[in-house]
Amino acid sequence: MKMLLTVEIPHEPFNSLVRDGKAGAIIGRILETIKPEAVYFTEHDGMRGGIFLVDIQDSSEIPAFAEPFYLNFQANCKFRLVMSPEDLQKAGLDELGRKWA
Repeated sequence: MKMLLTVEIPHEPFNSLVRDGKAGAIIGRILETIKPEAVYFTEHDGMRGGIFLVDIQDSSEIPAFAEPFYLNFQANCKFRLVMSPEDLQKAGLDELGRKWA
Protein backbone atom coordinates (compact mmCIF):
# COMPACT_ATOMS: atom_id res chain seq x y z
CA MET A 1 0.00 0.00 0.00
CA LYS A 2 1.18 3.50 -0.74
CA MET A 3 1.81 5.74 2.23
CA LEU A 4 2.84 9.35 2.51
CA LEU A 5 5.54 9.71 5.16
CA THR A 6 5.95 13.28 6.38
CA VAL A 7 8.95 14.06 8.52
CA GLU A 8 9.52 17.13 10.71
CA ILE A 9 13.20 17.57 11.60
CA PRO A 10 13.96 19.77 14.60
CA HIS A 11 16.88 22.20 14.42
CA GLU A 12 18.93 20.08 16.78
CA PRO A 13 20.58 17.69 16.31
CA PHE A 14 20.33 18.46 12.56
CA ASN A 15 22.24 21.76 12.77
CA SER A 16 25.11 20.00 14.53
CA LEU A 17 25.12 17.23 11.92
CA VAL A 18 25.26 19.83 9.13
CA ARG A 19 28.18 21.61 10.84
CA ASP A 20 29.99 18.29 11.24
CA GLY A 21 29.42 17.41 7.57
CA LYS A 22 27.38 14.31 8.43
CA ALA A 23 23.79 15.28 7.54
CA GLY A 24 24.06 14.57 3.81
CA ALA A 25 25.55 11.11 4.29
CA ILE A 26 22.87 10.17 6.82
CA ILE A 27 20.08 11.34 4.53
CA GLY A 28 21.69 9.38 1.69
CA ARG A 29 21.77 6.19 3.79
CA ILE A 30 18.15 6.64 4.81
CA LEU A 31 17.02 7.16 1.20
CA GLU A 32 18.98 4.09 0.05
CA THR A 33 17.31 2.06 2.78
CA ILE A 34 13.67 3.19 2.50
CA LYS A 35 13.72 3.54 -1.32
CA PRO A 36 10.90 6.08 -1.63
CA GLU A 37 9.08 6.44 -4.94
CA ALA A 38 9.14 10.23 -4.58
CA VAL A 39 11.01 12.60 -2.25
CA TYR A 40 10.48 16.28 -1.53
CA PHE A 41 12.30 18.33 1.07
CA THR A 42 10.46 21.34 2.39
CA GLU A 43 9.81 23.59 5.37
CA HIS A 44 7.27 22.33 7.88
CA ASP A 45 6.07 24.68 10.64
CA GLY A 46 9.41 26.48 10.69
CA MET A 47 11.47 23.29 10.74
CA ARG A 48 13.14 21.28 8.05
CA GLY A 49 10.88 18.65 6.59
CA GLY A 50 10.52 15.92 4.06
CA ILE A 51 7.70 14.21 2.23
CA PHE A 52 8.28 10.67 1.03
CA LEU A 53 6.00 8.39 -0.98
CA VAL A 54 6.73 4.86 0.21
CA ASP A 55 5.29 1.43 -0.51
CA ILE A 56 4.55 -0.60 2.60
CA GLN A 57 3.30 -4.17 2.30
CA ASP A 58 2.52 -4.70 5.98
CA SER A 59 2.08 -2.38 8.96
CA SER A 60 4.96 -4.17 10.70
CA GLU A 61 7.28 -2.40 8.23
CA ILE A 62 6.43 1.07 9.55
CA PRO A 63 9.22 1.15 12.17
CA ALA A 64 11.82 0.45 9.47
CA PHE A 65 10.73 3.65 7.73
CA ALA A 66 10.42 5.83 10.84
CA GLU A 67 13.31 4.73 13.08
CA PRO A 68 16.11 6.12 10.89
CA PHE A 69 14.54 9.58 11.21
CA TYR A 70 13.79 9.18 14.93
CA LEU A 71 17.23 7.88 15.84
CA ASN A 72 19.36 10.17 13.66
CA PHE A 73 17.39 13.42 13.79
CA GLN A 74 14.91 13.15 16.68
CA ALA A 75 12.31 13.78 13.99
CA ASN A 76 8.54 13.46 14.09
CA CYS A 77 7.08 11.06 11.53
CA LYS A 78 3.51 10.78 10.32
CA PHE A 79 2.09 8.16 7.97
CA ARG A 80 -0.98 8.62 5.81
CA LEU A 81 -2.48 6.13 3.37
CA VAL A 82 -2.77 7.51 -0.15
CA MET A 83 -4.50 6.39 -3.33
CA SER A 84 -3.66 6.97 -6.97
CA PRO A 85 -6.45 8.00 -9.35
CA GLU A 86 -6.57 4.36 -10.46
CA ASP A 87 -7.00 3.19 -6.86
CA LEU A 88 -9.85 5.64 -6.38
CA GLN A 89 -11.54 4.33 -9.53
CA LYS A 90 -11.41 0.81 -8.07
CA ALA A 91 -13.01 1.99 -4.81
CA GLY A 92 -16.55 1.69 -6.18
CA LEU A 93 -17.71 5.20 -5.31
CA ASP A 94 -20.83 4.87 -7.46
CA GLU A 95 -21.87 1.71 -5.62
CA LEU A 96 -21.11 3.31 -2.25
CA GLY A 97 -23.15 6.33 -3.26
CA ARG A 98 -26.16 4.17 -4.08
CA LYS A 99 -25.76 2.17 -0.87
CA TRP A 100 -25.48 5.17 1.45
CA ALA A 101 -27.65 7.76 -0.32
